[in-house]
Amino acid sequence: MLNEPIAIVGVSAIFPGSKDEAGFWRDIVAGKDLITDVPARRWLIEDHYDPDPRAEDKTYCKRGAFLSPSSFDPHEFGVPPNAIPATDTCQLLSLLAAKRVLDDVAKGQASEIDRERASVILGVTSGQQLFLDVTSRLRRPVWVKALRESGIAETQVGDICDRISASYVPWQENTFPGLLGNVVAGRIANRFDLHGTNCVTDAACASSLAAVSMAIDELRLGRSDLVITGGADTFNDVSMFVAFSKTPALSPTGDCRPFSDRADGTVLGEGIALFALKRLSDAERDGNHIYALIRSIGSSSDGRSKSIYAPLPTGQARAMDRAYESAGYGPETIGLVEAHGTGTAAGDAAEIESLRLVFEPAGKGRRGWCAVGSVKSQVGHTKAAAGAAALFKTAMALHHQTLPPTIKVDRPNPALHLGESPFYLNTAARPWIPQGGGERRAALSSFGFGGTNFHVVLEEYAGSNPQPKRVWPGGHELVLLSAPSSDALRKACLETAQLCQEEAVPFANIAVASQYSFDAVLPHRVAAVASDRAEMARKLRHIS
Repeated sequence: MLNEPIAIVGVSAIFPGSKDEAGFWRDIVAGKDLITDVPARRWLIEDHYDPDPRAEDKTYCKRGAFLSPSSFDPHEFGVPPNAIPATDTCQLLSLLAAKRVLDDVAKGQASEIDRERASVILGVTSGQQLFLDVTSRLRRPVWVKALRESGIAETQVGDICDRISASYVPWQENTFPGLLGNVVAGRIANRFDLHGTNCVTDAACASSLAAVSMAIDELRLGRSDLVITGGADTFNDVSMFVAFSKTPALSPTGDCRPFSDRADGTVLGEGIALFALKRLSDAERDGNHIYALIRSIGSSSDGRSKSIYAPLPTGQARAMDRAYESAGYGPETIGLVEAHGTGTAAGDAAEIESLRLVFEPAGKGRRGWCAVGSVKSQVGHTKAAAGAAALFKTAMALHHQTLPPTIKVDRPNPALHLGESPFYLNTAARPWIPQGGGERRAALSSFGFGGTNFHVVLEEYAGSNPQPKRVWPGGHELVLLSAPSSDALRKACLETAQLCQEEAVPFANIAVASQYSFDAVLPHRVAAVASDRAEMARKLRHIS
């Protein structure tokens, strides 16, 4: 049991550009750039942006990757409506993701899950956005002092401070649990009545893989039979931008170009990816859909180094060596490495150096045999969810036998000397044909401030209950509508046509939502295929 492969039997994802795992994988394969200017609903660029990196209390970066607004039914998840303002977004969206991952693993048979031996272990950093909002109200004495010293009449001081306080969420009974990172996992365990371990791990940008490491231990030591794991991060507040600006790690040109000759820093993203894990023998016994197998995970600390946040190649290589020792095979069998790949000069250089330390001796002089990439080129650095985004991309690549692209690399950084290494940058999606006809194997890394390193080794599943691959080719979308009467169907067509005209809702999301809600039993049904939202709207209006 201690070395038994771990099966990924359920997935869910909420990332910029899409609200579900199918949409996220489609965006990855299509090479979509999901990095934009900061939306005004988050924070105003004119208030907080200054191109001068030395400008006090300002960020020199005004771009990132942001989640689209999502609908949330508090009654469905047992959250009192009046508690919503006092509950961090990360907790609420993680409930949505958890429901989907449990639905995926249970396939409508959720009652058969042994809740006594089901755990939730997530990568979530301790700082949550709501904490800053509610504690800002406690600065009232500072405002009062400044107003009085500025000569503001005492009768006006209180009114001005009241107006400032009204900009922030007031404290209530639900605020304390609503702002805690650990309650992200706690709400999931509470809502879905899971009685195993319930906790989060904070390893900075390696938090997700720290959680996966704990989840694997739970399974291999026999303490749990099912673990929901992964990572969640919805904290793209201006304070996070300023913190990364003052390191400094953000891109002054506002883009993330890992391993490119134009790489000049990272940009911040957000997202959630959750996975249901089981021991392989249990997954096969239960007939689960198996996306990929986790063969091993290695971890390490840099130990003493020149800086608490500077990457150390030998420390990263140590985690890789431990992962391959546990896997029982070497890196020469790996066809894809999903790198941490932040797009910073120091980070990319250190990571390629660490990979070469491990892969070059195993490859015995071979060059260009392993693809390397980073999903951060598309969704930015999702911080605590970075490892989860990488794990999702890698597991889906194995499942669909596809090498996904890394975008924005017109020319690799010559300082990395990739042409003289075992690695090549895969910049276009293509079928994954393993060398020598063997199994497809992949690896991914995640590294965090404080010198914490993780490296995961995965392989495709080719066991006793293989699942058909479902790869949407892209280029067109399918909308399915059903209704009990012709009038109701016409109304649904018109409503969906109107939705297609609203740019805030991604076209792919409209299509996927229609497919989820389609009922083939209803007597009135319609299917429409279109290449864009305008064409779909025209077709649906014509049908109605």
